[in-house]
Amino acid sequence: MRYRSLGNTGLQLSEIGFGCGDNAGLMIAGSLAEQCRVAARALELGINYFDTAAGYGSTRSEETLGRVLREISARPIINTKVEITLEQTTDVASAVVASVESSLRRLQLDQVDIVEIHNSPVHQRPTEFSGWLPMLLHEFLGPSGALEGLQRLQADGKVRFFGLVNERPDVDLARKLIDTGEFSIINVQYNLLNPSAGMPVPQGLEVPLDNGNIISYAADHGVGVAIFSPLARGVLTQKSIADGSRHPLAGEGILRDRQAYDAQLARGRALTFLANERRTLSQAAIRFILMHPGVTTVLGGFSAMEHLEEMVQVPDMPALSPDEMDRVGQLWGSNFAT
Repeated sequence: MRYRSLGNTGLQLSEIGFGCGDNAGLMIAGSLAEQCRVAARALELGINYFDTAAGYGSTRSEETLGRVLREISARPIINTKVEITLEQTTDVASAVVASVESSLRRLQLDQVDIVEIHNSPVHQRPTEFSGWLPMLLHEFLGPSGALEGLQRLQADGKVRFFGLVNERPDVDLARKLIDTGEFSIINVQYNLLNPSAGMPVPQGLEVPLDNGNIISYAADHGVGVAIFSPLARGVLTQKSIADGSRHPLAGEGILRDRQAYDAQLARGRALTFLANERRTLSQAAIRFILMHPGVTTVLGGFSAMEHLEEMVQVPDMPALSPDEMDRVGQLWGSNFAT
């Protein structure tokens, strides 16, 4: 395993992190024996960063991670997250404190290394939205805002560092949060199907969300970057490419819009030339991400031991070649027309 600095925190994170979310499913729906086996193996292989959230599996992920780490007597670097609801926006600070204190009980910890605000910043809250409630800037930075709550927790020794997640188009607001100097890490989506977090959107490529080259901005301001959905929510895997299926433990949320999922699969199939006798498509997809110097860690969504064993090989693999990147660029330029 290789390690990268988390911004200005002094922490060194493994280039492959352990994602404990719904999409992978292991820490939500797996057996305790298998959860312990995979987590122990991850630590043995050098993974030192585990990413969870109160909302993953409706608190199940945190409860599982706390139980598993107690069973295997381990204490890696841990990140959890707060999700603010609409009713809590009148006093976000208190809601953040209450949420983290509940998370600590579930994780069986007195202190967590990183707490992120899962709600993405927006200029104007949409009347309809899916996922976490988008939050206005003053709900982050104003009186009784999220930052105030995080600072209370830090003063009490319950949190070491703060972070945020961005899944919305108002990337300029994520930059403003970075500009405060208070946030040490940002979670963003960056993959071969949508590379806009790590570069300007390639000419000709249509993406559902322009992430505004936020990785470079974060790195320039001493903020670490964790990548979620590196395999485009499971699309960039041999199993999905072959028949569109997913691992039995994997979350089914992406399949709610089967038409959109199939469109993503078609794009993923256009990238199968990246798989060869030395690596799988998934390994190529992760290696592409690690080629960006602003990336700190890539969150692996492990549904099973074989997923872990596959991903931990990637840091030692050669980068994608210039010819391969030229072909990827051609696909981006044609909007994946084949």
